[in-house]
Amino acid sequence: MPAETLAELLPSADQNAPAVVVPEGGPKLTYGEFNREVERVAGLLAANGVERGRAVSIVLPNGLDFMTLFMAVARTGSIAAPLNAAYTVDEFKFFMEDANSQLAIVPPGDHAGRDAANALGIPVLDASLNGADLILESNGTGLTETADVTPPTPNDVALFLHTSGTTSRPKGVPLTHGNLITSLKNISETYELSTSDIAMVVMPLFHVHGLIGVALSTFYSGGSIVVPSRFSASTFWPVQAETNATWYSAVPTIHQVLLLRADDDHAPESSFRFIRSCSSALAPTVFHALEKRFGAPVLEAYGMTEASHQMSSSPLPPGDRKPGTVGKPTGVEVAIMDMEGKGDLLPTGSTGEIVIKGRNVMHGYNNNPDANADAFVNGWFRTGDQGVMDDAGYLALTGRIKELINRAGEKIAPLEVDAVLLQHDAVAEAVCFAVPDEKYGEVVHAAVVLRGNVDEESIREHCSQHLAGFKVPDVIYIAESLPRTATGKIQRRHVSAAFAGDGS
Repeated sequence: MPAETLAELLPSADQNAPAVVVPEGGPKLTYGEFNREVERVAGLLAANGVERGRAVSIVLPNGLDFMTLFMAVARTGSIAAPLNAAYTVDEFKFFMEDANSQLAIVPPGDHAGRDAANALGIPVLDASLNGADLILESNGTGLTETADVTPPTPNDVALFLHTSGTTSRPKGVPLTHGNLITSLKNISETYELSTSDIAMVVMPLFHVHGLIGVALSTFYSGGSIVVPSRFSASTFWPVQAETNATWYSAVPTIHQVLLLRADDDHAPESSFRFIRSCSSALAPTVFHALEKRFGAPVLEAYGMTEASHQMSSSPLPPGDRKPGTVGKPTGVEVAIMDMEGKGDLLPTGSTGEIVIKGRNVMHGYNNNPDANADAFVNGWFRTGDQGVMDDAGYLALTGRIKELINRAGEKIAPLEVDAVLLQHDAVAEAVCFAVPDEKYGEVVHAAVVLRGNVDEESIREHCSQHLAGFKVPDVIYIAESLPRTATGKIQRRHVSAAFAGDGS
């Protein structure tokens, strides 16, 4: 019988099959071993006063300790609230307070997460590994008392995350076990995941891409995950060879890094069963380069936190892969709505706001009735993304609605300009953004990272051959690197602030 909650994922798999592999000499656990450890830790948490239906902040980097704690918290019926271990004290305080966290679990020693929890009066546990065993300590004393744990139900909230806050303060997103299991099923079926698949986790586990898109979807299918402590380009291919990993998923930045180093790192000509890209747009030039160099189909997916990650994806061969699109809906209803949010669905081929329906979609933002009133229209969730769907059902993203550049009334999709910039042989990375202008209202600027010798005017000339004049960047900043979020995303407002001083 298929799992209905995260607590049922591990027991429903072949208990002798490999579940978690920590590469380069780390522990390797079967489903049986991993499940027993999760049950033990869940019992420790329950005996330590962890309450069902309340959040537990998990402040740990990628690793076996994170996965054990996440699954144990879910098993207790409390809510896992993973956080980026690199946050500042103020950031931790905001996220912990917003989640109404009952407990913070942090690494031993000094840590901003510990300081934030102490300032808020939230109890703290230290987590460390002794081989494959998780050690939990309170004020230097190891937890040993255990208690029976009642399993969660599909309607219980399992995961509490926040939006990335590109245009406002981050909003709390509660996702139920039912939301997550629906998404895991969709992802598993999209990629035909099986017990023989081995997934490399290169994305942070505090984010839906790494956690839901790779780790939990693999558990749903009974396959195994490879969990290094962080992404390392220099060890990526040796780890793949060591573990026989069959797929990985990453942001375009990571794909580009692997491409740039491929020959020097002696990357194989034929590697994975498939390569998945998600979380930001993959330029067609990078798509083609990945497939050619690594000998695997590249499947671009579209996801967001509020939808428990995946909404659409390119299909596996022999299905068509259309560069510049994010494939077809994957067990989720997807439509295009008028940009005014009146609720009118538009015909095929029309550009508008992408809206979705499905059991994977959250029921509403946490304690935010105004945001919920704006986000849901006639039962559809408004993604805030602009896009168009073709006759074959393939979805193309044209940008975030609030990021569209309005130059004298002409709406410019930043992704279109980015793609043209990346077509230039000497441009490795590129992002454009709006800058206020007295005459036109807004104009286009762009920042690029180069891999060859070229000047700004040559890049502008290249753009003018592929774009209408009003879309060509007025200014191009040549940089050593571009500012990114912790998950590798490039946010245009951060780039604008870095290079144009917020446009002021």
